[in-house]
Amino acid sequence: MNEKEHLKALKESILSLDYDRVTKTAKEAMDAGVEPLRAITDGMAPGMSIIGEKFQAGEYFLSELVVAGDVMREGMKIINPYIKGEGSKAKNKMIIATVEGDNHDIGKSIVSTLLTAQGFDMVDLGTDVPAEKIVDAVKEHKPAILGLSALLTVTMPRMGEVIEALKAAGVRERVKVITGGASVTVRFAESIGADHGSNNAVEGVEKCLGWVNPQEGR
Repeated sequence: MNEKEHLKALKESILSLDYDRVTKTAKEAMDAGVEPLRAITDGMAPGMSIIGEKFQAGEYFLSELVVAGDVMREGMKIINPYIKGEGSKAKNKMIIATVEGDNHDIGKSIVSTLLTAQGFDMVDLGTDVPAEKIVDAVKEHKPAILGLSALLTVTMPRMGEVIEALKAAGVRERVKVITGGASVTVRFAESIGADHGSNNAVEGVEKCLGWVNPQEGR
């Protein structure tokens, strides 16, 4: 198999939602000398993007989206050790968290996986995260972007509380804030002082990429 065939096999292993297949194809790609980052960005990530688009179009359910994310992570477990030493330039750092009172992890995990595949250094704080902890993480890690997630409409206002806490701590202007969740809109994001809001994982990832790579015109 040549490199193109290995990349296609990686993509298809994500689309087939097959844990064993992605592990096998990832190992074969690494053994064949495929560049690790290319295996992720040009192999698995396109498959993940297609699944995200199918979910947004109503062709896939949440369960399939969750499995796809887990399958991609299995592939990345194989590939990540090969990335050591590649690309000495600093990665773009992003913090992501589901706000306090909300334990949903699906959308956040998908976005985190896709951005990791695009070379981001992701700091995932998990779910049900208090505003103070998020602010402390921003101070410590100094990310370019902060991603806030909430699936429940009753917890969405907590994202606004985080932004107010960032302002109070004097760090709001240091970081772009993107909000995400099934009911999140651009209008809602604007109303709480965020820089963007999206209920589409693929679109949200494109916005983050555009912020750190404006020359790419995303």
